[in-house]
Amino acid sequence: MENRKILKSGEFLVKEVESKDIFIPEDFNEEQLMIAQSCRDFLNAEVYPNIDKLEKQDRELMKSLLKKAGELGLMGISIPEEYGGFGQSFVTQMLAAETIGAGYSFSVAFMAHCGIGTLPIMYYGNEEQRRKYVTKLATGEMLGAYCLTEPGAGSDANSGKTNAKLSEDGKYYVLNGQKMWITNAGFADVQTVFAKIDNDRVLSAFIVEKDYPGVVVGPDEHKMGIKGSSTAQIFYNDVKVPVENLLGARGEGFRIALSILHMGRIKLGANVLGAAKKAINDSVQYANERKQFGVLISTFGAIKHKLAEQVIKTFAIESAIYRVSKDIDDQIEKYKTEGCDKGRASIDGISHYAVEAAILKVYGSEILDFVIDEAVQIHGGMGYSAEMAVEKGYRDSRINRIFEGTNEINRLLVVDTAMKRAMKGDFDLFGEAEKIFDQAVKSNLQAQPSGKDYFNDKMQAIKNFKKVALITIHGASKQFDKKLVHEQEVLNNISDIISETYISESLALRVQKMESAKGAGAVALYKDMLDVYVYDAADKIAKNARDAVYSFAGEDVREKLITAINTLTKVSGVNVKEARRRIADKLITDNAYKF
Repeated sequence: MENRKILKSGEFLVKEVESKDIFIPEDFNEEQLMIAQSCRDFLNAEVYPNIDKLEKQDRELMKSLLKKAGELGLMGISIPEEYGGFGQSFVTQMLAAETIGAGYSFSVAFMAHCGIGTLPIMYYGNEEQRRKYVTKLATGEMLGAYCLTEPGAGSDANSGKTNAKLSEDGKYYVLNGQKMWITNAGFADVQTVFAKIDNDRVLSAFIVEKDYPGVVVGPDEHKMGIKGSSTAQIFYNDVKVPVENLLGARGEGFRIALSILHMGRIKLGANVLGAAKKAINDSVQYANERKQFGVLISTFGAIKHKLAEQVIKTFAIESAIYRVSKDIDDQIEKYKTEGCDKGRASIDGISHYAVEAAILKVYGSEILDFVIDEAVQIHGGMGYSAEMAVEKGYRDSRINRIFEGTNEINRLLVVDTAMKRAMKGDFDLFGEAEKIFDQAVKSNLQAQPSGKDYFNDKMQAIKNFKKVALITIHGASKQFDKKLVHEQEVLNNISDIISETYISESLALRVQKMESAKGAGAVALYKDMLDVYVYDAADKIAKNARDAVYSFAGEDVREKLITAINTLTKVSGVNVKEARRRIADKLITDNAYKF
């Protein structure tokens, strides 16, 4: 895969790549699969037997499990070898995150430690800070937390009130304030805390140890789900933080926070994938045991529909997750060759793909909510019983649409970030959008479906989806101009069009690459998935586009745009019932997700 074509973040809207140029999960090497197996073994040996105890908010038990994971090296996967880690690629980090994602509330504590608890210091710390803290965080000797949210500052992180003042002798920053919803608060040894120095407009970041006098951790919150993870408030009362514990430069905290959130979002996409696969396994295993009317419920068409939908959505988001993960790896390497520090190269590579990170966060969390909701339904009354794993999974799932920036914020970010990247000159979004819009208004847009070749037909449909995205971007920008930022409903429409397009394209490229490697006979079921996904996506895209057009277009162009959208979202018909049944039958036969 050397010299492959790599697109910049958001550039997929105006350019195509070939299937040979993308990474797919079928490309995992032996070492990557062994790391995933180690994570799986840890869940089976240590986490699942203790799940019920963790649910009772046993802080000490969670702490001891995290320490065990650290001793086994599971916490050092993303940390360079010189700081006691394994220096694995971003793709490998995502595979580990996916596997651990099946671990209910343990995965929340684990991911918070390995991600937002450790990586701000790894990415933004100086050599001394990395040696002092990252080496111990990588092995689990120390546990980490990330302290950004405040009672009055959630999505608007920069409005926080926590304050730091330099002491008269210039040796300390004196920290005062309060943080809330802090994961791992109950046992974290090291906290990355965001505060404003004096009357600064923007945040700075500090490394704070829990044993500094004046750090007070509140009791654990009682939560709907993820009960095993410790979530508490932390109070800072005249805490003396040594000046050498300022992380990054003064005033760089907001940038650090945003960059770490991009990373958190994309890794959450992997986490929810693991949780979705676990829920599918629970669903099919129950359906293969439960009898009604004298037969197994897995033989019913209505249940097969549910099982197939769980699989299709999960397989589709997985395709997008690993496609962008490899792009990030290559971007990191590019920054390193340009002389960038290892830590900064990593976070800048991840941050570059902010559009895709927001897509994966939103769609991943919503797909998991769908999958686990159907899992409960397949279990019937038993799904509502606290005895069953799916009940826990259902409660745990709900936080993911709020974590790492709410889905509402992230939907807006998809469009906003793509447009900002285009304005910076990363790719010609606006020129292309204007061209397609004008063609639509002049009624000379042709959908050009190609029925001769299967993949040509699918790729043409996806190119047409991109044109729909461009029509809505141009029309909304032209009509609302600088006020577009306040038209959140229209931005949501455009965001969903962009997201469905990216996931459809990722799925199509994956199936095409699989066919190149294994032959058409081996991918018939995967073509079923692609058929159903694109068929459904076309309807969703058409609905969002029509809603947007009726919100921004004048009478003179409205119907022409609607005609263009209807033309561009017309896709080949699919016998979705039979396609879904074939997918479900494989799942039922395997009695597990083996796609």
